[in-house]
Amino acid sequence: MKIRFIDQISQISDPHWQQLNNHDNNPFIGKAFLQALETSGAASEKGGWKPHHLIAESGDDLIAFMPLYLKTHSYGEYVFDWSWAEAYQRYGLAYYPKLVTAIPYTPSQGERLLVADGVQKSDLIPLIVDSVKAEATRLGASGWHLLFPREDKHQLQAGQQLHTRLTCQFHWFNTDNWQNFDQFLASFNAKKRKNVRQERRKVVQQGLTLERLEGADITPEQLEHFYHCYQITYMQRGQKGYLNRTFFQQLVETMPEQIMLVIARHTADTPVAAALFFHDSASLYGRYWGSKVEADSLHFEACYYQGIEYCLEKGLDHFDPGTQGEHKISRGFRPIITESHHWLAEPEFDAAIRDFVQEEARHVQLYAEQAREMLPFKE
Repeated sequence: MKIRFIDQISQISDPHWQQLNNHDNNPFIGKAFLQALETSGAASEKGGWKPHHLIAESGDDLIAFMPLYLKTHSYGEYVFDWSWAEAYQRYGLAYYPKLVTAIPYTPSQGERLLVADGVQKSDLIPLIVDSVKAEATRLGASGWHLLFPREDKHQLQAGQQLHTRLTCQFHWFNTDNWQNFDQFLASFNAKKRKNVRQERRKVVQQGLTLERLEGADITPEQLEHFYHCYQITYMQRGQKGYLNRTFFQQLVETMPEQIMLVIARHTADTPVAAALFFHDSASLYGRYWGSKVEADSLHFEACYYQGIEYCLEKGLDHFDPGTQGEHKISRGFRPIITESHHWLAEPEFDAAIRDFVQEEARHVQLYAEQAREMLPFKE
């Protein structure tokens, strides 16, 4: 077996990629999504996300792939380590570049190591971890950060000197096999159920209607409307969106079967807002949203309630609506713990990070417990 690093995912042929097993067909670890990031320039050396992917080969066969980037900043990760970088700077050390295993701009839990059928991850992981650490040393990187891996991450963490950092997100689960939105809402206590109904009614009363479109049905005009709305969200924060028009166009062309777009229109049939979702065989993922108007409860309807309805319609049991947002709790999204794993090459800083994430984890777990007490469901 040979492990090496490549600087473009296009260096992997489609037949070789198809040798890998992507559980549930997660959209973000798919070649189409990762390649769109690279060809659009969103994941590039200029953008501070230089691809440096790890692959393992056995003869002519590709047996493993792990996304890896050489980062010169901490934007677009959503596991915040700015204070770590500042500490390095105070001691006259360089925190950047660093190696990051993540899906750029996508704080969604999922596979981070794809392997071919018949390959045991547990056999590969020690070799992969040693290879990444050696590569970090060769490149002069300060360390390696593995962000938002799925639950089998224990194989990658165990015994490899990676320190686990916890974060809390809010996800929806079809815990009681609800068949429609009314059944889901019936599980709420009376006050919370009334609040949701009021929010949905307000959207209608403002003359707004919403439509869900599958990827193949999205027209260029609708995609352009979405992109305008997406940029508005960032403009409100005084910055430009990370992702460009080319990226979204390429996704609609290469993976339309995994895309769903919600468009909100006003009475005159004028599109005023949009939200873009992805899905696989088990989950829906809410990722991008924007609106040209200020409308009461429109964000909740477009980004949450339409997503829940879509899950119930398509038989999806899980909805990841994006990071952060305590306002999701009262709308039926449960707190879950997500993890990232970290290793710093400088021993003293690595030890300090270990202590920091252990202390931080206690606060995150307490926060999640308190959030569970705020859920709207009947006791």
